[in-house]
Amino acid sequence: MNSVVNGKSDRRWRDVLFEVIFEADTPAGKWFDIVLIICIMLSVTVVMLDSVGSVSAEYGESLKAAEWFFTIVFTIEYILRLLCIGTPIRYAVSFFGIVDLLAVLPTYVGLLIPAGQPLSVIKVLRVLRIFRVLKMGHHTRQAGLLKQALYASRRKILVFLFVVLTLVVIIGSLMYVIEGGENGFTSIPRSVYWAVVTLTTVGYGDISPETPLGQFLAALVMILGYSIIAVPTGIMTVEFSRAHTEKPSSQACPNCSAEGHDRDAVYCKFCGSKL
Repeated sequence: MNSVVNGKSDRRWRDVLFEVIFEADTPAGKWFDIVLIICIMLSVTVVMLDSVGSVSAEYGESLKAAEWFFTIVFTIEYILRLLCIGTPIRYAVSFFGIVDLLAVLPTYVGLLIPAGQPLSVIKVLRVLRIFRVLKMGHHTRQAGLLKQALYASRRKILVFLFVVLTLVVIIGSLMYVIEGGENGFTSIPRSVYWAVVTLTTVGYGDISPETPLGQFLAALVMILGYSIIAVPTGIMTVEFSRAHTEKPSSQACPNCSAEGHDRDAVYCKFCGSKL
């Protein structure tokens, strides 16, 4: 009898914890998301300030203390997420599970690196902490709509990228033949680089055609670039509008933490658990 009561009590606190951490439709869930977003933004600010030499020299100890504070906060959050999920390994290997781990791991690994290690290794660990900004996807529900729109338009965007890749290879090869090495187009890859820079309307100017025919081709590529830029924007706009119209439920699966279920769904479409 006691084991049954203990089991129900254990399930109850896990359900409450899950609702606070993974659901944003409740007051507690909204406040949890707001506090975590503030912590993420402040933590990223600390990392950025630590990279400024003058600031780090004067406020180094304070920045270090702040870094450890945020690391402990994110560590507790990560452990709580694992505790309230039915299958912790599913969350641990998910995208946001890996992001959560990267948010705390560099600080702890930094303790294990001897002072004699190359400075570049320490810099890499410090830069990794900037990935905490990806944690905001946890707490920004509109990110789910963007993710859904990106997933729905993936094939169209891949076809578009393939067409663009084909174009820059053809244009770069033509420019290599027209201009030649004496005008800076020393190889097809370098000419393709020029085509990419010109087609995307970036225009660094480090390579430019000198012959009338080359300049004519460059003008066509520039005009083509303006029209091509609108294509992925149109694809994403349509899919985002469709995703917003068919907005899925914000409920997260208590077993694997996955979201994006239909509003009338009874079972998780990712792991099959009851919602």
